[in-house]
Amino acid sequence: MIKKFFITGTDTNIGKSTISGILLKKASNFGYITAGYKPISSGVKKHKHITSDINKKKYQFINEDTCILQKNSSIYLTDKEINPISFFENAPPNILSLINKKNIEKKHLSLGLKKLALKSNWILIEGAGGWYTPISNQYTFSDWVQEEKLKVILIVGIKLGCMNHAILTEKSIFSDNLICIGWIANNIFPENKYTAYYIQTLLSYIKSPLLGIVPYLKNINEIDVNKINIKLPE
Repeated sequence: MIKKFFITGTDTNIGKSTISGILLKKASNFGYITAGYKPISSGVKKHKHITSDINKKKYQFINEDTCILQKNSSIYLTDKEINPISFFENAPPNILSLINKKNIEKKHLSLGLKKLALKSNWILIEGAGGWYTPISNQYTFSDWVQEEKLKVILIVGIKLGCMNHAILTEKSIFSDNLICIGWIANNIFPENKYTAYYIQTLLSYIKSPLLGIVPYLKNINEIDVNKINIKLPE
């Protein structure tokens, strides 16, 4: 049976890709054939291009999140397999779709997911922004997640305002008749005197189980997943 999970967050830039990378590695350590999937991305940086030929060294502009998912998947996947729809600029998908005259259709997202399911048995799908990020003027990312009936993992970036965002997001997931399989507290800033209170308050309000607390990570490129205490979702 293929396991598929959708990663959403309380906001943009709260560490969805970093957490996705950690979960992919942990699943791989458990023996799963893992694949990261970023259906839609925006914004690119210069990166060393990963190819199946280790002797080839090539640089190109690709999305940062795509690189993280590619690096941490247990099988080799091309940029396009991981990220079929990409935009050079960094802005909401529906706006970039309109400006670039590049329609985003839910069937294209589903097609990419089906292709990965032929190669792997544990797939982590990373959304864009928060739960109701529009991907067109007709539907949001959550509409596609509903169609695919994906289990959801909520990443909470611990910062001022996160409690309201987390509670609202979980309620929205439930109202869409989906399962929130758990949430992860991600310390995107160095811990302060309020950090423990944020998490304790969220434990009182969030009905989904806490899968783990990720400490503040100075360098995400040097993460030892064995030292990150996150429960692998079932």
